[in-house]
Order: sequence, then C-alpha cells, then structure tokens
Amino acid sequence: MPAQAQAMVDFWLAAGPEKWFSKDEQFDALLRESFWEAHFAAARREYDDWLQQPLSALALILLLDQYPRNSFRDTAHMFATDALALHYAHLALEAGLDQQVQAPLRLFFYLPLMHAENLPDQEHCVALCEKLQSNSLAFAIEHRDIIAQFGRFPHRNPQLLRTTTAQEQAYLDAGGFAG
Repeated sequence: MPAQAQAMVDFWLAAGPEKWFSKDEQFDALLRESFWEAHFAAARREYDDWLQQPLSALALILLLDQYPRNSFRDTAHMFATDALALHYAHLALEAGLDQQVQAPLRLFFYLPLMHAENLPDQEHCVALCEKLQSNSLAFAIEHRDIIAQFGRFPHRNPQLLRTTTAQEQAYLDAGGFAG
C-alpha cells in the first residue's frame, strides 16, 4: 500500500469514532495540515491506482469525502470532491472492497452515497447500512428521506449559493437536519 494511503488510514483509525463525526477544531486542523497535499492530489486523480487494494481505496475515499468535510467546514469546498468520492465509492463497492475491511470502516465506503443528492444512491446506502447493523442506519434513512422530500440537502444551500425554498426554510426552521 502506498505510504500516504497507509498514513491516512492510520490517522483515521487512531482518531476513532469519537473524532470521526464530531466538530473538533484541533482535530480538523491536524487533519487539514497532515493531508492537504494528498487531498488535492486525490482530487487531481493522481491516486486512481489506490483502488487496487481495500485499505488504499478507503484512504482515497476518506481524502475526498471526509477530509473536505472536516478541513473546509462551512464552505462550498466541503462538497467540491463529492462527485469524485462517489465515483470511487461505486467502483470500490463493485469490486467488493468494502467487504475486505473491518466492519466499522465499511461505513466510509458508504458515506459518499449518503452524501449524494440523488435518491438511487441514497437507497443503495440504506441497503448497505442495514447490513452493518449499526446506528448508521438511522442516519442513512434520515439522509434518504431528506433527498426524497427535497431532492437535495437544504442545509447546503448557503454554501452552494442556492436559493432556499419556502418548504426547505420551514424544514430548517423546525429543526431539520443541519449537517
């Protein structure tokens, strides 16, 4: 496995679930500084060959899906590599690479589908999360239901310069999912 891929996986494993889904400025800064160049190299498709092994594929998806969400919070760049992360996730899933990593890490192959603003990927994510038998299923269902209702994630509208509809604003005002 390429050294940079191993470094990403090691960093992610060391952080653990308590850091993976929480907002922590120190963690975000360390992640940003440690993998800045790798993120942009992945975005330039310099790491396409990482899809040949399960853990390097995981690292690639982390660099394109999770890294920007932590490193560029509250900016449009949070979502800039979503399409590429989704592309790689589809390829990795077709190759069965998700099944070759520890169960807690499989979710990261599925998150690009959960972050996609289209219903077929959302439905696929729910089906995959059902097999995980973890609390990720509730989040997958919540994300799917938002896309089924609005066709997009309303909380992203400000960063993506999209006009929020009255229905979306009512949903957000009522405490709907805010990212």
